[in-house]
Amino acid sequence: MRRPMVAGNWKMHGTRASVAELTEGLSNLALPSGVEVAVFPPALFINQVIDGLAGKEITVGAQNSAVQPEQGALTGEVCPEQLAEVGCKLVLVGHSERRQIIGETDEVLNRKFAAAQAKGLKPVLCIGETLEEREAGKTLEVVGRQLSSIIEAFGVKAFANAVIAYEPVWAIGTGLTATPQQAQDVHAAIRSQLAAEDAEVAAKVQLLYGGSVKAANAAELFGMPDIDGGLIGGASLNADEFGAICRAAGN
Repeated sequence: MRRPMVAGNWKMHGTRASVAELTEGLSNLALPSGVEVAVFPPALFINQVIDGLAGKEITVGAQNSAVQPEQGALTGEVCPEQLAEVGCKLVLVGHSERRQIIGETDEVLNRKFAAAQAKGLKPVLCIGETLEEREAGKTLEVVGRQLSSIIEAFGVKAFANAVIAYEPVWAIGTGLTATPQQAQDVHAAIRSQLAAEDAEVAAKVQLLYGGSVKAANAAELFGMPDIDGGLIGGASLNADEFGAICRAAGN
């Protein structure tokens, strides 16, 4: 039985004051015990959030980490060793904003994935297609290629210690959401691709859906057999809304 997961990606949002307010709100939530809950604050506020959530069953992750595991001469980057030392457990790898705006390639993301695992962080691999790719009927081709990049580099067993988040690029921050069946179809294809390599890994890996998930649509999305929770963007900046999404996963 896969444990549901709800993860909040705060992206480039927050000040010390607003992060303190949001962290306090999260601390006061009654969260379902069967759901794994995580938040990904901006790197500047990771320590503040870890301290603010001390004693709470909420995991803190990083939105990005370096291509090399240890400290070194890589200006502006934060390495997995440093993130692990301050208490991070998870790290996002390959979010579409990193792929499309920053220009991170599959090769770069493979290095980040491996570096994270080398220091005990669990990567959350983000994959998904653009609107143009969906309209061209290339969704499964694109998602399959992004998944294959990791499998070919490290073998399918790398996903025994990773999470996969399917986020159609056209639904991120747009208010558009894949229908539950559209999302399920892609999640089923992802699990099938993994199962062709290793059925046990495929059965156990958590597959999250991301893309304008809200309390209003979470229950229907999470009710699909291959959707194990969500990677939540804007709605994770409101503690009450985020809590409602977590409870939807618990149901």
